Amino acid sequence: MAAFTLSACGDSDQVTGGPPPIEVGALTLNAQPVTLTSVLAGRTKASLEAEVRPQISGIILEQNFREGAPVEKGQQLYLIDPAPFEARLVQAKAALSRARANLKTAQARAERYQILVDSRAVSRQDFDDAQAQYFQALADVETALAQVETAEIDLDYTRVYSPITGLAGRSTVTPGALVTASQAQPLVTVQQFDPIFVDVTESSRELNTLRRAWASGDIERVDEDAAAIVLYFDDGSRYQHPGEFKFADINVDVTTGTFTIRTTFPNPDYLLLPGMFVRAELVRGRMSKGFLVPARGVSRNAKGQATVMVLDKDNRVEQRVVEAAQLIGQSWLVTDGVVEGERVILEGLQYVRPGVTVTQVNPIEPEA
Repeated sequence: MAAFTLSACGDSDQVTGGPPPIEVGALTLNAQPVTLTSVLAGRTKASLEAEVRPQISGIILEQNFREGAPVEKGQQLYLIDPAPFEARLVQAKAALSRARANLKTAQARAERYQILVDSRAVSRQDFDDAQAQYFQALADVETALAQVETAEIDLDYTRVYSPITGLAGRSTVTPGALVTASQAQPLVTVQQFDPIFVDVTESSRELNTLRRAWASGDIERVDEDAAAIVLYFDDGSRYQHPGEFKFADINVDVTTGTFTIRTTFPNPDYLLLPGMFVRAELVRGRMSKGFLVPARGVSRNAKGQATVMVLDKDNRVEQRVVEAAQLIGQSWLVTDGVVEGERVILEGLQYVRPGVTVTQVNPIEPEA
């Protein structure tokens, strides 16, 4: 009798206990237009850069700018000792005056011999010599004029001007230094930072994949002029000004298999400096319909395939292999494996497994 009583009590506990209720949170999938982007690494580059070098040899007398400060196009940066070039200009002008005086004498002689040769008062040879001396005097005047112009140009080169508007870098010389014409080392480099270029690299394989998607119609191409580009610093913070696409290089680097995309950004506060490492988010295209599944609802199976847990009409759990094409923000873009209106479990995944029936389903609103 005692044994029967114990057995009966055990059966009663098993029946009344039963499996615990399972409560999950699920998102109902609704297809929506999705903008596809790529985040590419790159570096900033000055939009204009001029390495200022001397065109003549001489001693630097003055430096007329402050390093790191803005300079205007045509602003004088250095003064090279002008004394030798002033003397050369005076010498060239004196040679020009001498040539002009000789020209006047040669011209008068040629005109006089023109009259005498007609009356046979001088020989034809003497007339020809007078004409040759006249033309030689004309050439001497042209040569002297060119020497004066050259001397004036050299004298102007003693004042070294900025060829562009921008920020002046570090000066490599100081007053008293000897510089030479067209030397390898620039006196200073002037760079324009506003706007500034950002050069990013993209894989040629990705480009081919994207072109096939454009051709098939899976992705709608977006005009580069209409797509703003977002820039991020190396610490992850976002740059406040949007950028624009400028051009894509027509050549692929044979060593890396990548090509360069140049973008341009306004830089009024000079927050971006040449050589900075940044990341640019470019628009690749748009899908007319796509499913965005929060990353917390997507996992990987032993084969590395992306999977989600979905609920059927009877709230039974099913594991589904899906195609998770790209991570957009905090959600995966799922292009295959689910359909409109299906419910994907996002909360309570640790309590479910395929085939289990869920007791309570709490709807989750799509993320903004």
